Amino acid sequence: MEADDLSEFGNDVWWIVLVKALMIFVVLVLLTLFNIWWERRVVARMQHRIGPNVHGPFGLLQSLADGVKLALKEDIIPKAADKWVFLLAPVIATVPAFVTFAVIPFGPVVNLFGQETPLQLTDMPVAVLFVMAVASIGIYGIVLGGWSSGSTYSLLGGLRSSAQMISYEVAMGLALVAVFLYAGSMSTSEIVEAQDDLWFGLILVPSFVIYVIAMIGETNRAPFDLPEAEGELVGGFHTEYSSLKFALFFLAEYINMATVSALATTLFLGGWHAPFWIDEVWAGANQGYWPVLWFFGKVLFFIFIFIWLRGSLPRLRYDQFMAFGWKRLIPIALVWIVAVATIRSISLDGGIDRQYLLIGIGALAVIFLVLFFVGAKEESDAEEAAVAAPHPGGFPVPPMPAGGAVRGAAQPLTFSSSSPTVTGGDA
Repeated sequence: MEADDLSEFGNDVWWIVLVKALMIFVVLVLLTLFNIWWERRVVARMQHRIGPNVHGPFGLLQSLADGVKLALKEDIIPKAADKWVFLLAPVIATVPAFVTFAVIPFGPVVNLFGQETPLQLTDMPVAVLFVMAVASIGIYGIVLGGWSSGSTYSLLGGLRSSAQMISYEVAMGLALVAVFLYAGSMSTSEIVEAQDDLWFGLILVPSFVIYVIAMIGETNRAPFDLPEAEGELVGGFHTEYSSLKFALFFLAEYINMATVSALATTLFLGGWHAPFWIDEVWAGANQGYWPVLWFFGKVLFFIFIFIWLRGSLPRLRYDQFMAFGWKRLIPIALVWIVAVATIRSISLDGGIDRQYLLIGIGALAVIFLVLFFVGAKEESDAEEAAVAAPHPGGFPVPPMPAGGAVRGAAQPLTFSSSSPTVTGGDA
């Protein structure tokens, strides 16, 4: 496909469009069932447990059994809930998760039931912005679910989710600007074609790292799962949900994981192109249906990162999480965008030698990182000093006992030897 050419799209007969839409739906549902099983098996292995191994071969049908269990559970609507919003919120969270895959390229042009068609439902000049816009709508399902439940914990979870959406979508969007500058397009198919020789994840490493961090925060996954922090908010935004409505939230979370992973694959890891330059020794690696295998292999690599982080890292404190997004990710992304724009402008105009330009930007990046960590260290030292300082009245740190910390057993309780006599009449 030539650059800036979307002529392959919009020409399919109606039944091919229906077939591709149905295939996307089936693939996402099956991928969700597999990802749930895979997460349990991987975390079980990390914790030296067995994991699901009873339902089906290797426990593969465990996710299906859990789905049936959720469907048969009692459906409860709280008395204080706003009923229609309460029922609509899970749908709002789930539907956009499916829609975003409409512009994700799974492979090149293939022969599908005798019709030549690209392995992509559709494409548009602003496809990446379409994905981010639709994904943002899904967050409203979480926010409305928390608000409509009539519960304080659910409301706090919904508010946290809206704050995460604003904070980490800004960082995510800034991380994608460098990709647009290098690809010269926002079309997903054209971005994949622009990575035919070299993946953007290798030449735009800061953008790649920022996007990976932001996509974990955007999907509310551990260690950034603060909207559903069990230790603080019982269950967060979905505390009052049960049965199929809870299952829809569960489904939306795992499909959103697949969505951001597919977008990362498309924008940074060459999309459906064969990894490790296999096509240099095997000409057919990027033809036919083989690219579908490469695409899902890369997606599962990102899913594994989600699982690995969940089994390794504790949940962050909420103020740390928000400070990291606003004070770290966004400033770094802005500086990196300026650097990339400078490189592209000078390279296209044929000015300074690119080698010296990269060395200069690398030196500036090192200086920036040093100042960044020195500032962070000074802030942490100031916080520790403030906590260690004595607080009148004992807030927020209770005052120490007069003689220092008490060691050994607690002081024994003593009671007065004289006790009031209870007479029969009083009894």
